[in-house]
Amino acid sequence: MNNQAIHRVTHEIKRRRLEVLRVVDITPRMRRITLGGPELAGFVSLGSDDHIKLLFPQNAAEQAALESPTFSIKGDGPQPAMRDYTPRRFDLDMGELDIDFVLHGDGPASTWAEQVKVGQHLHIGGPRGSMIVPDIFDSYLLIGDETALPAIGRRLEELPAGRNVLAVIEIDNEAEQQALQSAADVQVIWVVRGRDDLLETVQKLTLPGGSLYCFVATESRLSRQLRRVLLGDCHKFCVRA
Repeated sequence: MNNQAIHRVTHEIKRRRLEVLRVVDITPRMRRITLGGPELAGFVSLGSDDHIKLLFPQNAAEQAALESPTFSIKGDGPQPAMRDYTPRRFDLDMGELDIDFVLHGDGPASTWAEQVKVGQHLHIGGPRGSMIVPDIFDSYLLIGDETALPAIGRRLEELPAGRNVLAVIEIDNEAEQQALQSAADVQVIWVVRGRDDLLETVQKLTLPGGSLYCFVATESRLSRQLRRVLLGDCHKFCVRA
């Protein structure tokens, strides 16, 4: 395996029952929930945009099935609602895993996050695998909406000094802007939904020079449009959408 090329690694899938340790509002619509507990031991997430399954039982039968040691995702019997989320941060020495939730008022994940209290529990599974993007590029273009902020934030924190990064992030309103940390040279363009247009913003960009890695994470139709724009304008780069 050439570790200086983008590649995927797989992980043993394990279900974990974790306890809510902290609940912090990053912005009015973004809530960070810190999970922990003995079952976090051995957790691995090597890619900044990894996905884990969060499991949300909706009734007593689903809760009972989830608590059973024989429970299997996509197995027989009651199945809780499941949603994919990116681990924002994890620290096995401290026994902590951060998950950021967009509070949008509907759906099992947002509903759970809006009422969550310290001491409650959440079952997670995965990640199934990680896409490893080694630091072999001169510049990075990161495009996404609020749901992509955990992945974008992780990528920024992992990049070293000497890299140029342009991040274009669509948010609901100006209050949703976050402070993003990085040793790299980062420019962030915040696109306010309903006032600005993400596709038009990307079409007008002056892209960073050198070899360029592009990451795109929005709703599927818009991601396809953005990918076409980027592939039409550039050649010496890698687009991941």
